[in-house]
Amino acid sequence: MDRNLGASQATTDSFDVNSYGDLYQWGRAADGHQCRTSGTTSTNATTALPNAGNSWDGLFILETVDPHDWLTPQDATLWQGVNGTNNPCPNGYRLPADAEWTEEKNRYGIGITPAFDSPLKLPAAGYRKREDGDPLSVGSLGYYWSSAVNSTYAKYFQFWSGGGNFSLARGGSVRCIKHE
Repeated sequence: MDRNLGASQATTDSFDVNSYGDLYQWGRAADGHQCRTSGTTSTNATTALPNAGNSWDGLFILETVDPHDWLTPQDATLWQGVNGTNNPCPNGYRLPADAEWTEEKNRYGIGITPAFDSPLKLPAAGYRKREDGDPLSVGSLGYYWSSAVNSTYAKYFQFWSGGGNFSLARGGSVRCIKHE
């Protein structure tokens, strides 16, 4: 895709706020929680199915206790492939695998300039903190989810370190790729 999910346009530069898009908690479907200004709750979800009349529907779920997941019990299969249970991508699209983000990093480098100069044109959209739902690093970093889970954390691509493990309860950007 030429933009992050929820963005109103493809980016014109690394700091284009209209290209930042939404910030998803890993494995959650689009139910409103991903909106940067959505409300919050401290009640963990007990089902991954969105909009089922639950108290957490549409709210960003705060998490301060290990394993830092919005869902109890955890489910590492929610964003696996084009047919993942809660795949937030349009039909025929999926989240990149961790290896695909690593390839992107190895080919174009890390940092704000290489992220924007790559064919993906990734903006510095920041992320949403799991502890209080506040945005952080907006305009200075980009955190992009992969489909991979490592134990109780999800793999992500980040401009400065190139990637690592990220709490499932944090809000990160989603850039979908066409399924081949």
